[in-house]
Amino acid sequence: MSGHNKWASIKHKKAATDAKKGKVFTKIIREIVVATKEGGDQIENNARLRKAIEDAKEANMPQDNIKKAIQRGNGEIPGAIYEEMVYEGYGPAGVALIVEVTTDNKNRTASEIRKMFSSHKGNLGETGCVGWMFDRKGYITVNKAGTYEETVMNAALEAGAEDFKSEADSDIYEIITNPSDLESVKKFLKEKNITVNSSEISMIPQTQVVLSGDDAKCMLKLMDSLEEHEDVKNVYANFDISSEEMEKIEE
Repeated sequence: MSGHNKWASIKHKKAATDAKKGKVFTKIIREIVVATKEGGDQIENNARLRKAIEDAKEANMPQDNIKKAIQRGNGEIPGAIYEEMVYEGYGPAGVALIVEVTTDNKNRTASEIRKMFSSHKGNLGETGCVGWMFDRKGYITVNKAGTYEETVMNAALEAGAEDFKSEADSDIYEIITNPSDLESVKKFLKEKNITVNSSEISMIPQTQVVLSGDDAKCMLKLMDSLEEHEDVKNVYANFDISSEEMEKIEE
């Protein structure tokens, strides 16, 4: 199982708990502000804003919060000025990591991210040091429960997806698309009455680093700490942990 799939599965299981945390709202609000600032407040013309609002609704964010975030983004009401940054580095056993952040204080955030890496057997690197190990793709997940693999696979490929993955020890199907095709594939699946669990533009690793023992535990702790940071938008890594190893860790 790829590190991307592994972490996608873990995040899926954590979703219900995380949705109750205020930091989820904080991250979504920042995304709405930045998306509005960059692409305008017309949802039909701004795919990034449309996706952010979908995420807000899935997290049960009040409509008033969404409205105020859009107003901050288009300058109607004052608010913090956010910058988007990308950090690259290495985790335990040389695992490659890309960390995307949205921050109003890049010096503070850089210091905190650096500390997380060093505290978990890793270190930050220079820009571009690991980016070449990943491909930018559209990434869609569909829950296996209540669906037939052949039905989902055929629909995904008919819609123009590049790849379809179904790992035996995962509870989700993975669909990979060209970034520009993400929305059309997602729309086609919905038209076929296939419920999309999640969709995003992601960084898919070309190869994986197999982890076990302390390195596996440390890697998961690093991922968790990064995801928990309110400035962190996305984390991508190329680790691979077997199901047997995960069972040991979870005991």
